[in-house]
Formats: sequence, structure tokens, C-alpha cells
Amino acid sequence: MNGNSGLRQFHRWTSIVFTAAVIFNTIMLVIGRQATWVGLTALFPLILLMLTGLYMFALPYLAKSRTPSRASDVA
Repeated sequence: MNGNSGLRQFHRWTSIVFTAAVIFNTIMLVIGRQATWVGLTALFPLILLMLTGLYMFALPYLAKSRTPSRASDVA
């Protein structure tokens, strides 16, 4: 498994953790036992999702800038 595949797998599992944290937050809201730490449980996975998602979004553009363009490909 290369680095990009590992990063995608990490991103998938982090999204599952984030979804569970949002469900937990919603349940605590309905029960009426809302605390600050409950609201922050989804923040850490959300930050990780944002960072990994932005990196994966930028990967194709970074790959294009690293490959040299050849004049024969244009014609």
C-alpha cells in the first residue's frame, strides 16, 4: 500500500469517526446533556478530514506541475 492509498484509507476511517461524533453530539443535544466537550468531539476529526481532503484535492494539480511537458504532446 503506497502513501496515497494509506492516506485515502485514513481519510475514510476518519470520516466514520466524525460521523459517530456527530451522532453522539446529536443524541446528547436531544437528551439535554450538552456540554462543551461534547461539541468539540467532532472538531478534531473534522480538522483531520479538512487537511487530508485538501491534500487529496491538490494531488492532481501537484502531479501536473511536477511532470515536464513535452512539445510533441501538444501537436
